[in-house]
Formats: sequence, structure tokens, C-alpha cells
Amino acid sequence: MFPLGQDFDATSWASLEPVTNELISREINSTDELEVFFSDISDMAEHVSEAGAKLYIGMTCDTESEEKQADFLEFVENIRPKMSEISNQLDLKIINLDYLEQLPERYDLIIRSMKNSIELFREENIPLSVQCTKLSTEYQKIVGAMTVEFQGEEYTLPQMRRFLESNDREVRREAWILVRERRMQDSQRITEILDELIELRHKIALNAGFENYRDYAFRSMERFDYTPADCYEFHKSVETHCMPVIHTINDNRLIGFGYNKLRPWDVNEKSGDSPDVQGRGALVPFEDVSELVSLTSEVFHRLSSELGGMFDRLVDGEVLDLDSRKGKAPGGYQYNLEKTGLPFIFMNASGQQGDVETMIHEAGHAFHSMYCSDLRLIQERNYPIEFAEVASMSMELLTQPHWGVFYEDAEECRRAKRMHLESVIGLLAWICRVDAFQHWMYENPSHTHRERSEYWLKLRSRFGPRTDWNGFEEDESLFWQTQGHLFGAPFYYIEYGIAQLGALQIWAKQSIDPQGALSDYKAAMMLGNTRSLPDLFQAADIKLGFDEHHIGSLVDKINSALVSL
Repeated sequence: MFPLGQDFDATSWASLEPVTNELISREINSTDELEVFFSDISDMAEHVSEAGAKLYIGMTCDTESEEKQADFLEFVENIRPKMSEISNQLDLKIINLDYLEQLPERYDLIIRSMKNSIELFREENIPLSVQCTKLSTEYQKIVGAMTVEFQGEEYTLPQMRRFLESNDREVRREAWILVRERRMQDSQRITEILDELIELRHKIALNAGFENYRDYAFRSMERFDYTPADCYEFHKSVETHCMPVIHTINDNRLIGFGYNKLRPWDVNEKSGDSPDVQGRGALVPFEDVSELVSLTSEVFHRLSSELGGMFDRLVDGEVLDLDSRKGKAPGGYQYNLEKTGLPFIFMNASGQQGDVETMIHEAGHAFHSMYCSDLRLIQERNYPIEFAEVASMSMELLTQPHWGVFYEDAEECRRAKRMHLESVIGLLAWICRVDAFQHWMYENPSHTHRERSEYWLKLRSRFGPRTDWNGFEEDESLFWQTQGHLFGAPFYYIEYGIAQLGALQIWAKQSIDPQGALSDYKAAMMLGNTRSLPDLFQAADIKLGFDEHHIGSLVDKINSALVSL
């Protein structure tokens, strides 16, 4: 039976059931047999993972397809719940074996994860989790269908971002208002979706014996190496060191623009970006997706022939869906295809510098997957999210010396680098705002809509730019609706901040020892999930920390780089 053939259909319970029955009933009489058992479970899990990945990819690439959505939901409702129960049975079977401790050290983290899963598993939570997935899928479908008519053409919301970089303030204002009006058309249902998700997630937490979903999420996400208190320290450190920089940048913009106040169409609420204060046109790093791909390939080849070759494998493998179009889900992601052996990259390019950064970011995720693809078990390749984001955010910074590929004009290249470094500061603030919002929501699950809005605005006063939303107060109080993680990946956001600190340290080393920085990067990424999070940071020769001194020193490095630009 094992290994399962490449044509094995993991979307069919008729195919999966005899495989799971054999595993559950198999006798294991030695450590060697147990290691074979682990390998066979991994083989099955790889097929199930890839089947779910392909269905998710198909659905997000075409949210208007009822068939693709139905196929994905069929898998979510009928395969994942059964596999969740099977996984629990297999974990219990392994944990209760007498000679478990005779396994080599490489199994330690896998066993830790199994024990954690057993402690959290509740059969009554399976249908609740299915309902959560259906609601987040509904959110994606709603947002993916959003388009606006602007200047005689129909645009998706990602495509509208280009007009927000215009030097014509009236064009920016009209574009911003159109986007906000379109979002507000569905804001009531999106609010209701979050209401339902909070209620379901709170039930999941209570069923598992936790006081709130925040505490449950920390355990289910295996955050063994930091706590909610560490997150609060992170928030405070960012508020102390990043917000003064953000306000100074915007004060200089106010002077440069000659405005008496900045409006939300003057500064990007999430990244902190703005149009050029000297009136220069928006940066145009590429004309179409094919050029984005070819130029990105050249950047990676200049950075490292190995990375260039890895990126070309993605291109040749046809695992890229990069353009923005109607009916496509928002955002960007990388999804590893465990059996195919190549990661899939999804994004919504619209011809901006931000698209370059997203392309490189997702490629960094792909490199991580490819570097550790030789590890035998799927559990060994299932690296911590916090370190997954080190892989991607490091690439954004490490490729900066080669961004001239996208810009023949040296001044435009300097602008791109400066924009990116400023957005690093802005993103840290946005990350803290989103993370603090989630902590509050799930610690207070019975909150009202008014209380939610008030707390969101309170966080904006701590972590947001001082832009004037006069006349758009409702939009301001509901701007959280644009953050898809709140719906599909709760509490997955502080990881970006933790990883950004790691990426900045690798970037700092690059200025002293370029090859050493790449070597450390590769060595750490090859470890996959075979080391704890602190050990992975140590393998990359970087520090896992949240304190003000650590964050302040990294912000100082960014400030020095901005001055040099």
C-alpha cells in the first residue's frame, strides 16, 4: 500500500478510508517499525495536504466559480473532519507505545506537537472549525468580487492601488473614495462574518478548556517560546521607537506637499507609503507580469546563482498566478505542494513597487520550502510561522542592492529602497495594531460593534499615522475589515513583526559579510521544523527578542540607511 502512488486521490474518502484503517490497525513491535509508521503517516498526510492545497488554490484563483468553491467546501466538510479524527487516533496510538523514548532526537519536536494536539483535540470542535472555514471563504468571495468603475474602466481593488500613488491629489481622493464606497456596500455582512467567527472560536476555546480563544490560539499555533505578555512588550517597544519616526516622516511630507493636513488618500494606512513629495511620478518597475517574472529572476541570479536557479524552477513549473483580475481572491500567499515538490505563489500584481516586494517576499517563502524539501517527514518540514516569515522578509532586504534591475534610473532605485525601508517601520506599527486588536477582541468576545470600533480607533491613536478622516469616520472605524487575516488566519500576524526583526538582523550582517548572511540564511532554512524557534534564530545568527533596546537598535539601523539614501 505504501508508498501511495502519485495518482492517489486524497479528495475521496473511498480512497482514504482503507489507508487510514490499515494505519490504525497496524501492529508496531519495534522502534524500526515505528519509524516506518511515521514515514507512512507522512506519505498519507502529504497527499491530503496537496489535495487541499490544489482545491484552495483553485478556489482563490477563481472565486466566481461555483464548482471550485463547492469542491473546496466538499473537502473542508467531508475530508478534513474525518482526517482530524484519524490524526488524533494515530497520535494516541503512538504516544501510548512503551518504547517511544527510544526514538532518535529528531522526533522530539514531532512528539511534542502530537502531545499538544491530543490535549487540544475535541470532537465537538470539528464542525465548528468547518463553519469557520466556510465563513472565511465567504469573506474571500465577497472581497474578490469587488470592482469599481474609474475613468471609464473597471478595476479590481488591488488594481486601484496604482491611482493612490498619483501626484494628482484629486485623482487620489476620487480613487480612495470609490474604493471605500465599494467596501462599505458589503461592510454589514463582513461585520456579521467576524461576529460569527468570534462566537464560533470562543466556543472552540471553551470546549478545549481555555478561558478565551487567544489562549487557545497560542497553544494550537504551538507558541511555546513566547507569551501574550511578550506581544504586549513588542507593542510597547514599537510604539516607543517606531511611532516617532513615522510622525517625523509624515511631518516632512506635510511640509513637502504644502498641505495643512494629511488625508487618508495621502498616506497608506497600512504601510505608511505616500506619493512622492517632490512631485515625481509613481515608480513603474515593470509593465506586465511576464516582465515582473523575468526581472525578478535576474535579481535572484545576481544575488545568488543558487537562488536564481530555484526561482527559475518555479517559473518552469508553472506554479505562479500573479496578475490581478476580477473574481480573484485578494492578497498573496505561498502554498507548498508536498507531492509535486514545488511551492505555488499567488498574488495580485498591478504594476507597482509593492508588487516587486510581494513577489520577492513570496519567493522567499518558496526558497524556504525548497531548502528543507529533502527532510523526510512532512512534520519536519512544517516550520514555525515566525521563522517562515524570516525567510520571506529577509529576501526583501537582501535583494535591495540589485533593485537596479527594475530601475534604469539610479534615483528611482534609491526612491524604491527608501520607500521600502519606510514601509518596514510603518508595517511594524500596523502589525502591532492588528495584533493588539485581536488580543482585545478574543479576550472580550461579547463586545458590541460600538466597543469594537472604539477600541480600533484607540489603537489607531497609538499606532496609526496622524491623518484626518473627517467626513469618513465610519470608514475609519471599519478599516479593520481590509485585513484578511482576521477572518482566515486569526492571530497569524505578530509573526510578521517577530520575523521582521530577524530579517533586519540578517540585512545588517549583509552590509558587513554578504556571503556570510546568505550562508546563515540557507543553513537555518534547511533545518525546517527540526529545531525550536529560538534555535532556528540562533542557527541564522540572529536574536529572538522583544525588548525596547533590541527593537530600538534595529530602528536606528533603518534610520541610518534612510539618511544614506
